[in-house]
Amino acid sequence: MKATERWSKTDASRERDRAVERQAHLSAQFREIRAQTLALAAPLSAEDCALQSMPDASPVKWHLAHTSWFFETFILAPHLAGYRPLDPSYRVLFNSYYVQLGARHPRPERGLISRPGLTDVLAYRTHVDAHVARWLEVALPQASLDLFELGLHHEQQHQELILTDLKHLFSRNPARPVYRKLQRDAQRGVRALEWVDCSGGVRDIGFAGSGFCFDNEQPRHRVFLDPYRLANRLITNGEYLAFMQDGGYERPELWLSDGWDARVAQAWQAPLYWEQGPSGWEQFTLAGMQPIDEAAPVCHVSYYEADAFARWAKARLPTEAEWESAAAQMPRIGNLLERDALQPLPSPDSGRLGQMFGDVWEWTASAYLAYPGYRPAAGAVGEYNGKFMVNQFVLRGGSCVTPASHIRPTYRNFFPPAARWQFSGVRLARDAKR
Repeated sequence: MKATERWSKTDASRERDRAVERQAHLSAQFREIRAQTLALAAPLSAEDCALQSMPDASPVKWHLAHTSWFFETFILAPHLAGYRPLDPSYRVLFNSYYVQLGARHPRPERGLISRPGLTDVLAYRTHVDAHVARWLEVALPQASLDLFELGLHHEQQHQELILTDLKHLFSRNPARPVYRKLQRDAQRGVRALEWVDCSGGVRDIGFAGSGFCFDNEQPRHRVFLDPYRLANRLITNGEYLAFMQDGGYERPELWLSDGWDARVAQAWQAPLYWEQGPSGWEQFTLAGMQPIDEAAPVCHVSYYEADAFARWAKARLPTEAEWESAAAQMPRIGNLLERDALQPLPSPDSGRLGQMFGDVWEWTASAYLAYPGYRPAAGAVGEYNGKFMVNQFVLRGGSCVTPASHIRPTYRNFFPPAARWQFSGVRLARDAKR
Protein backbone atom coordinates (compact mmCIF):
# COMPACT_ATOMS: atom_id res chain seq x y z
CA MET A 1 0.00 0.00 0.00
CA LYS A 2 1.34 3.40 -0.91
CA ALA A 3 2.00 5.95 1.83
CA THR A 4 -0.50 8.36 0.29
CA GLU A 5 -3.22 5.69 0.47
CA ARG A 6 -2.39 4.97 4.13
CA TRP A 7 -2.61 8.69 4.92
CA SER A 8 -5.87 8.96 2.99
CA LYS A 9 -7.44 6.12 4.97
CA THR A 10 -6.15 7.57 8.23
CA ASP A 11 -7.61 10.96 7.39
CA ALA A 12 -10.95 9.40 6.47
CA SER A 13 -10.97 7.46 9.73
CA ARG A 14 -10.27 10.60 11.73
CA GLU A 15 -13.03 12.41 9.90
CA ARG A 16 -15.49 9.62 10.73
CA ASP A 17 -14.41 9.70 14.38
CA ARG A 18 -14.95 13.46 14.52
CA ALA A 19 -18.39 13.07 12.94
CA VAL A 20 -19.39 10.37 15.45
CA GLU A 21 -18.09 12.51 18.32
CA ARG A 22 -19.98 15.55 17.07
CA GLN A 23 -23.22 13.62 16.72
CA ALA A 24 -22.89 12.22 20.24
CA HIS A 25 -22.18 15.71 21.59
CA LEU A 26 -25.21 17.23 19.84
CA SER A 27 -27.40 14.36 21.04
CA ALA A 28 -26.37 15.07 24.64
CA GLN A 29 -26.93 18.79 24.09
CA PHE A 30 -30.41 18.09 22.76
CA ARG A 31 -31.41 16.23 25.91
CA GLU A 32 -29.89 18.90 28.14
CA ILE A 33 -31.47 21.86 26.33
CA ARG A 34 -34.90 20.25 26.08
CA ALA A 35 -34.80 19.47 29.80
CA GLN A 36 -33.73 23.05 30.61
CA THR A 37 -36.73 24.43 28.71
CA LEU A 38 -39.08 22.24 30.74
CA ALA A 39 -37.32 23.31 33.95
CA LEU A 40 -38.01 26.97 33.13
CA ALA A 41 -41.72 26.18 32.73
CA ALA A 42 -41.92 23.89 35.77
CA PRO A 43 -42.91 26.58 38.35
CA LEU A 44 -45.84 27.71 36.19
CA SER A 45 -49.50 26.76 36.13
CA ALA A 46 -51.39 25.86 32.98
CA GLU A 47 -53.02 29.31 33.17
CA ASP A 48 -49.61 31.02 33.40
CA CYS A 49 -48.51 29.17 30.27
CA ALA A 50 -51.57 30.07 28.20
CA LEU A 51 -51.66 33.87 28.41
CA GLN A 52 -50.21 36.52 26.08
CA SER A 53 -49.67 40.02 27.45
CA MET A 54 -48.93 41.90 24.20
CA PRO A 55 -48.50 41.21 20.47
CA ASP A 56 -44.69 41.06 20.69
CA ALA A 57 -44.76 38.38 23.40
CA SER A 58 -45.94 34.77 23.20
CA PRO A 59 -47.45 32.38 25.74
CA VAL A 60 -45.04 29.95 27.40
CA LYS A 61 -47.16 27.11 26.00
CA TRP A 62 -46.58 28.43 22.49
CA HIS A 63 -42.79 28.55 23.04
CA LEU A 64 -42.86 24.94 24.28
CA ALA A 65 -44.77 23.87 21.18
CA HIS A 66 -42.97 26.01 18.60
CA THR A 67 -39.52 24.72 19.55
CA SER A 68 -40.85 21.18 19.02
CA TRP A 69 -42.47 22.27 15.75
CA PHE A 70 -39.03 23.41 14.54
CA PHE A 71 -37.50 19.96 15.01
CA GLU A 72 -40.56 18.27 13.54
CA THR A 73 -40.69 20.55 10.50
CA PHE A 74 -37.02 20.83 9.59
CA ILE A 75 -35.64 17.52 10.90
CA LEU A 76 -38.24 14.77 11.30
CA ALA A 77 -40.69 15.39 8.46
CA PRO A 78 -38.04 15.56 5.70
CA HIS A 79 -35.36 13.26 7.16
CA LEU A 80 -36.97 10.47 9.23
CA ALA A 81 -38.56 7.80 7.04
CA GLY A 82 -42.17 7.08 7.92
CA TYR A 83 -42.53 9.96 10.35
CA ARG A 84 -46.10 11.06 11.00
CA PRO A 85 -46.97 14.34 12.76
CA LEU A 86 -48.77 13.96 16.06
CA ASP A 87 -51.40 16.48 14.92
CA PRO A 88 -51.38 18.03 11.42
CA SER A 89 -53.04 21.23 12.74
CA TYR A 90 -49.85 22.03 14.67
CA ARG A 91 -48.15 22.89 11.38
CA VAL A 92 -50.26 26.08 11.23
CA LEU A 93 -50.71 26.78 14.94
CA PHE A 94 -47.01 26.79 15.81
CA ASN A 95 -45.42 28.18 12.66
CA SER A 96 -43.89 31.54 13.59
CA TYR A 97 -42.82 33.50 10.50
CA TYR A 98 -41.86 30.93 7.87
CA VAL A 99 -44.01 32.18 4.99
CA GLN A 100 -42.69 29.55 2.59
CA LEU A 101 -44.17 26.81 4.77
CA GLY A 102 -47.73 28.00 4.33
CA ALA A 103 -50.42 29.35 6.63
CA ARG A 104 -49.62 30.68 10.11
CA HIS A 105 -51.77 31.59 13.08
CA PRO A 106 -51.50 35.40 13.66
CA ARG A 107 -48.85 36.29 16.20
CA PRO A 108 -51.03 38.74 18.20
CA GLU A 109 -53.59 35.95 18.69
CA ARG A 110 -51.38 33.23 20.12
CA GLY A 111 -52.99 33.76 23.52
CA LEU A 112 -56.32 32.65 22.02
CA ILE A 113 -55.07 29.10 21.40
CA SER A 114 -56.80 27.43 24.34
CA ARG A 115 -56.43 24.04 22.67
CA PRO A 116 -54.18 22.13 22.57
CA GLY A 117 -53.83 22.50 26.32
CA LEU A 118 -50.56 22.41 28.23
CA THR A 119 -50.81 18.65 28.79
CA ASP A 120 -51.21 18.13 25.04
CA VAL A 121 -48.25 20.38 24.28
CA LEU A 122 -46.05 18.48 26.73
CA ALA A 123 -47.15 15.23 25.06
CA TYR A 124 -46.16 16.80 21.72
CA ARG A 125 -42.69 17.52 23.09
CA THR A 126 -42.39 13.90 24.27
CA HIS A 127 -43.49 12.67 20.83
CA VAL A 128 -40.92 14.82 19.04
CA ASP A 129 -38.13 13.92 21.48
CA ALA A 130 -38.74 10.20 20.99
CA HIS A 131 -38.57 10.50 17.23
CA VAL A 132 -35.47 12.70 17.30
CA ALA A 133 -33.83 9.98 19.41
CA ARG A 134 -34.72 7.47 16.67
CA TRP A 135 -33.32 9.78 14.00
CA LEU A 136 -30.04 10.02 15.93
CA GLU A 137 -29.59 6.23 16.07
CA VAL A 138 -27.80 6.13 12.69
CA ALA A 139 -24.79 8.08 11.43
CA LEU A 140 -25.98 11.32 9.89
CA PRO A 141 -24.47 13.61 7.25
CA GLN A 142 -22.88 16.81 8.49
CA ALA A 143 -25.45 18.97 6.68
CA SER A 144 -28.22 17.34 8.71
CA LEU A 145 -26.28 17.87 11.93
CA ASP A 146 -25.73 21.52 11.00
CA LEU A 147 -29.51 22.00 10.76
CA PHE A 148 -30.01 20.07 14.01
CA GLU A 149 -27.50 22.34 15.77
CA LEU A 150 -29.41 25.37 14.50
CA GLY A 151 -32.49 23.90 16.16
CA LEU A 152 -30.65 23.64 19.48
CA HIS A 153 -29.65 27.30 19.42
CA HIS A 154 -33.14 28.24 18.26
CA GLU A 155 -34.51 26.57 21.39
CA GLN A 156 -32.02 28.47 23.57
CA GLN A 157 -33.33 31.70 22.06
CA HIS A 158 -36.81 30.66 23.13
CA GLN A 159 -35.59 29.83 26.63
CA GLU A 160 -34.64 33.48 26.92
CA LEU A 161 -37.97 34.54 25.42
CA ILE A 162 -39.88 32.38 27.90
CA LEU A 163 -38.44 34.47 30.73
CA THR A 164 -38.71 37.87 29.02
CA ASP A 165 -42.29 37.23 27.91
CA LEU A 166 -43.29 35.79 31.27
CA LYS A 167 -41.86 38.82 33.08
CA HIS A 168 -44.03 41.11 30.97
CA LEU A 169 -47.06 38.91 31.57
CA PHE A 170 -46.61 38.85 35.34
CA SER A 171 -46.01 42.62 35.39
CA ARG A 172 -49.53 43.10 34.03
CA ASN A 173 -51.04 41.24 36.97
CA PRO A 174 -51.96 43.63 39.85
CA ALA A 175 -51.06 40.87 42.34
CA ARG A 176 -47.43 41.10 41.14
CA PRO A 177 -46.82 37.31 41.13
CA VAL A 178 -43.37 35.87 41.84
CA TYR A 179 -41.85 33.48 39.32
CA ARG A 180 -39.04 32.46 41.65
CA LYS A 181 -37.82 33.80 44.96
CA LEU A 182 -34.23 34.83 44.50
CA GLN A 183 -31.45 35.24 47.02
CA ARG A 184 -30.27 38.81 47.09
CA ASP A 185 -26.52 39.27 46.89
CA ALA A 186 -24.79 41.42 49.45
CA GLN A 187 -24.97 45.05 48.34
CA ARG A 188 -22.01 46.14 46.24
CA GLY A 189 -20.77 49.65 45.80
CA VAL A 190 -20.72 51.29 42.41
CA ARG A 191 -17.56 50.67 40.46
CA ALA A 192 -16.10 53.97 39.25
CA LEU A 193 -16.91 54.64 35.61
CA GLU A 194 -13.67 54.91 33.67
CA TRP A 195 -12.84 55.13 29.99
CA VAL A 196 -10.85 52.35 28.34
CA ASP A 197 -8.84 53.31 25.26
CA CYS A 198 -9.36 51.01 22.27
CA SER A 199 -7.07 51.20 19.28
CA GLY A 200 -8.36 51.87 15.80
CA GLY A 201 -7.23 50.59 12.45
CA VAL A 202 -8.32 47.74 10.20
CA ARG A 203 -10.16 45.04 12.14
CA ASP A 204 -11.79 41.75 11.17
CA ILE A 205 -15.30 41.20 12.52
CA GLY A 206 -17.76 38.37 12.05
CA PHE A 207 -17.53 34.70 12.93
CA ALA A 208 -14.54 32.61 11.84
CA GLY A 209 -13.25 29.19 12.79
CA SER A 210 -15.06 26.06 13.97
CA GLY A 211 -18.22 25.81 16.01
CA PHE A 212 -21.70 27.18 15.59
CA CYS A 213 -22.82 30.63 14.51
CA PHE A 214 -25.96 32.07 12.96
CA ASP A 215 -25.79 33.04 9.31
CA ASN A 216 -26.07 36.77 10.12
CA GLU A 217 -22.65 36.62 11.86
CA GLN A 218 -20.94 35.93 8.53
CA PRO A 219 -19.06 36.44 6.34
CA ARG A 220 -16.08 37.69 8.30
CA HIS A 221 -14.94 40.97 6.81
CA ARG A 222 -12.74 43.98 7.42
CA VAL A 223 -13.78 47.30 8.86
CA PHE A 224 -11.84 50.43 9.67
CA LEU A 225 -12.19 51.90 13.16
CA ASP A 226 -10.98 55.24 14.39
CA PRO A 227 -9.51 55.04 17.92
CA TYR A 228 -12.31 55.06 20.47
CA ARG A 229 -13.05 54.67 24.15
CA LEU A 230 -15.51 52.37 25.91
CA ALA A 231 -16.91 52.70 29.42
CA ASN A 232 -15.48 50.01 31.68
CA ARG A 233 -18.95 48.93 32.83
CA LEU A 234 -22.64 49.27 32.11
CA ILE A 235 -24.66 52.34 33.08
CA THR A 236 -26.30 51.90 36.48
CA ASN A 237 -29.80 52.56 37.76
CA GLY A 238 -28.39 55.38 39.85
CA GLU A 239 -26.84 57.09 36.84
CA TYR A 240 -30.03 56.68 34.86
CA LEU A 241 -32.01 58.09 37.77
CA ALA A 242 -29.81 61.21 37.60
CA PHE A 243 -30.76 61.54 33.91
CA MET A 244 -34.43 61.32 34.89
CA GLN A 245 -34.04 63.87 37.68
CA ASP A 246 -32.36 66.26 35.25
CA GLY A 247 -35.47 66.22 33.09
CA GLY A 248 -34.18 63.65 30.63
CA TYR A 249 -37.69 62.58 29.63
CA GLU A 250 -38.83 66.18 29.19
CA ARG A 251 -35.99 67.51 27.03
CA PRO A 252 -36.65 66.96 23.31
CA GLU A 253 -33.16 68.21 22.40
CA LEU A 254 -31.76 64.92 23.77
CA TRP A 255 -34.00 62.70 21.68
CA LEU A 256 -34.18 61.51 18.10
CA SER A 257 -37.38 62.80 16.52
CA ASP A 258 -38.89 59.33 16.19
CA GLY A 259 -37.83 58.55 19.75
CA TRP A 260 -39.47 61.69 21.11
CA ASP A 261 -42.69 60.75 19.31
CA ALA A 262 -42.55 57.29 20.90
CA ARG A 263 -41.84 58.79 24.33
CA VAL A 264 -44.83 61.11 24.06
CA ALA A 265 -47.19 58.54 22.55
CA GLN A 266 -46.35 55.92 25.18
CA ALA A 267 -45.90 58.40 28.06
CA TRP A 268 -42.46 57.09 29.01
CA GLN A 269 -41.14 58.61 32.23
CA ALA A 270 -38.83 55.80 33.38
CA PRO A 271 -37.56 52.40 32.20
CA LEU A 272 -40.13 49.65 31.75
CA TYR A 273 -41.15 48.00 35.05
CA TRP A 274 -40.14 51.02 37.19
CA GLU A 275 -42.81 52.36 39.55
CA GLN A 276 -42.76 55.19 42.06
CA GLY A 277 -43.40 53.58 45.46
CA PRO A 278 -43.92 55.11 48.91
CA SER A 279 -40.20 54.80 49.67
CA GLY A 280 -38.86 55.68 46.23
CA TRP A 281 -38.50 53.95 42.89
CA GLU A 282 -39.20 50.22 42.69
CA GLN A 283 -39.09 47.79 39.78
CA PHE A 284 -40.90 44.61 38.88
CA THR A 285 -38.61 41.58 38.61
CA LEU A 286 -39.07 37.84 38.23
CA ALA A 287 -38.90 37.83 42.03
CA GLY A 288 -41.75 40.35 42.27
CA MET A 289 -41.46 44.03 43.20
CA GLN A 290 -38.02 45.05 44.46
CA PRO A 291 -36.50 48.40 45.45
CA ILE A 292 -34.20 49.86 42.81
CA ASP A 293 -30.56 48.87 43.36
CA GLU A 294 -28.73 51.98 42.20
CA ALA A 295 -25.51 50.01 41.67
CA ALA A 296 -27.10 47.50 39.27
CA PRO A 297 -27.25 48.09 35.50
CA VAL A 298 -30.28 49.92 34.17
CA CYS A 299 -32.44 47.53 32.20
CA HIS A 300 -35.51 47.47 29.94
CA VAL A 301 -34.74 50.69 28.09
CA SER A 302 -35.34 51.20 24.39
CA TYR A 303 -32.74 52.24 21.85
CA TYR A 304 -34.29 55.70 21.94
CA GLU A 305 -33.82 55.95 25.72
CA ALA A 306 -30.27 54.59 25.51
CA ASP A 307 -29.40 57.13 22.81
CA ALA A 308 -30.97 60.03 24.75
CA PHE A 309 -29.05 59.05 27.88
CA ALA A 310 -25.80 58.92 25.90
CA ARG A 311 -26.37 62.43 24.56
CA TRP A 312 -27.13 63.67 28.08
CA ALA A 313 -23.88 62.05 29.30
CA LYS A 314 -21.94 63.77 26.47
CA ALA A 315 -21.10 60.40 24.97
CA ARG A 316 -22.60 58.05 22.39
CA LEU A 317 -23.46 54.39 21.92
CA PRO A 318 -20.74 52.13 20.48
CA THR A 319 -21.05 50.70 17.00
CA GLU A 320 -21.31 46.94 16.82
CA ALA A 321 -17.86 46.78 15.19
CA GLU A 322 -16.36 48.74 18.09
CA TRP A 323 -18.07 46.49 20.60
CA GLU A 324 -16.99 43.27 18.88
CA SER A 325 -13.41 44.42 18.40
CA ALA A 326 -13.15 45.14 22.13
CA ALA A 327 -14.83 41.87 23.17
CA ALA A 328 -13.17 39.55 20.64
CA GLN A 329 -10.60 37.98 22.97
CA MET A 330 -12.56 38.19 26.20
CA PRO A 331 -13.81 35.07 28.02
CA ARG A 332 -17.56 34.45 27.82
CA ILE A 333 -18.21 34.78 31.51
CA GLY A 334 -20.65 36.98 33.38
CA ASN A 335 -24.12 37.10 34.85
CA LEU A 336 -25.80 34.71 32.39
CA LEU A 337 -28.73 32.30 32.82
CA GLU A 338 -26.69 29.69 34.67
CA ARG A 339 -25.86 32.25 37.37
CA ASP A 340 -29.59 32.02 38.22
CA ALA A 341 -29.81 35.67 39.29
CA LEU A 342 -32.43 36.36 36.59
CA GLN A 343 -31.78 40.09 36.95
CA PRO A 344 -28.80 42.40 36.29
CA LEU A 345 -26.20 42.66 39.07
CA PRO A 346 -23.71 45.40 39.99
CA SER A 347 -20.35 45.22 38.25
CA PRO A 348 -17.62 43.31 40.11
CA ASP A 349 -14.62 45.53 40.76
CA SER A 350 -12.30 43.72 38.38
CA GLY A 351 -11.39 43.51 34.75
CA ARG A 352 -10.44 46.15 32.24
CA LEU A 353 -13.84 45.96 30.54
CA GLY A 354 -16.49 44.57 32.85
CA GLN A 355 -19.93 43.11 32.06
CA MET A 356 -19.27 42.61 28.36
CA PHE A 357 -21.22 39.34 28.59
CA GLY A 358 -24.40 38.92 30.60
CA ASP A 359 -26.48 41.27 32.75
CA VAL A 360 -28.10 43.20 29.86
CA TRP A 361 -28.05 43.22 26.08
CA GLU A 362 -26.16 46.37 25.06
CA TRP A 363 -27.71 48.64 22.45
CA THR A 364 -25.31 49.65 19.70
CA ALA A 365 -25.56 52.53 17.25
CA SER A 366 -25.59 50.07 14.34
CA ALA A 367 -28.63 49.33 12.21
CA TYR A 368 -29.22 45.62 11.70
CA LEU A 369 -28.03 45.04 8.13
CA ALA A 370 -26.41 42.23 6.18
CA TYR A 371 -22.65 41.94 6.26
CA PRO A 372 -20.94 42.39 2.87
CA GLY A 373 -21.36 39.18 0.87
CA TYR A 374 -24.13 37.76 3.09
CA ARG A 375 -26.34 35.13 1.49
CA PRO A 376 -29.28 33.53 3.34
CA ALA A 377 -29.64 29.77 3.22
CA ALA A 378 -31.83 28.24 0.53
CA GLY A 379 -35.38 27.26 1.39
CA ALA A 380 -37.61 28.16 4.33
CA VAL A 381 -34.80 28.02 6.89
CA GLY A 382 -33.26 30.97 5.05
CA GLU A 383 -36.04 33.11 6.52
CA TYR A 384 -34.46 32.71 9.96
CA ASN A 385 -32.52 36.01 10.01
CA GLY A 386 -32.19 37.70 6.64
CA LYS A 387 -35.80 38.84 6.26
CA PHE A 388 -35.54 41.00 9.41
CA MET A 389 -32.65 43.17 8.21
CA VAL A 390 -34.60 46.42 8.24
CA ASN A 391 -35.87 48.93 10.86
CA GLN A 392 -33.97 47.30 13.74
CA PHE A 393 -30.81 47.95 15.77
CA VAL A 394 -28.13 45.52 16.89
CA LEU A 395 -27.59 44.55 20.51
CA ARG A 396 -24.54 42.70 21.80
CA GLY A 397 -23.31 40.67 24.75
CA GLY A 398 -26.25 38.67 26.10
CA SER A 399 -28.19 39.16 29.33
CA CYS A 400 -28.92 37.58 32.69
CA VAL A 401 -31.35 35.18 30.97
CA THR A 402 -29.08 34.18 28.04
CA PRO A 403 -27.63 30.63 28.22
CA ALA A 404 -23.84 30.76 28.48
CA SER A 405 -23.29 28.27 25.64
CA HIS A 406 -25.45 30.41 23.37
CA ILE A 407 -23.46 33.67 23.44
CA ARG A 408 -20.18 34.68 21.74
CA PRO A 409 -18.44 37.93 20.73
CA THR A 410 -19.87 37.82 17.18
CA TYR A 411 -23.51 37.20 18.20
CA ARG A 412 -25.88 39.81 16.70
CA ASN A 413 -29.20 40.27 18.47
CA PHE A 414 -31.65 42.77 16.99
CA PHE A 415 -34.83 44.57 18.01
CA PRO A 416 -36.90 47.55 16.86
CA PRO A 417 -35.69 50.79 18.50
CA ALA A 418 -38.82 51.20 20.64
CA ALA A 419 -38.65 47.68 22.16
CA ARG A 420 -38.28 47.67 25.96
CA TRP A 421 -39.41 44.27 27.26
CA GLN A 422 -36.08 42.65 26.41
CA PHE A 423 -33.29 42.79 29.04
CA SER A 424 -31.58 45.72 27.27
CA GLY A 425 -29.26 48.35 28.71
CA VAL A 426 -26.50 50.86 28.01
CA ARG A 427 -22.73 51.00 27.64
CA LEU A 428 -21.26 54.32 26.59
CA ALA A 429 -18.58 55.10 24.03
CA ARG A 430 -16.63 58.17 23.04
CA ASP A 431 -14.23 59.13 20.30
CA ALA A 432 -10.62 58.94 21.45
CA LYS A 433 -8.93 62.14 22.48
CA ARG A 434 -6.80 63.46 19.66
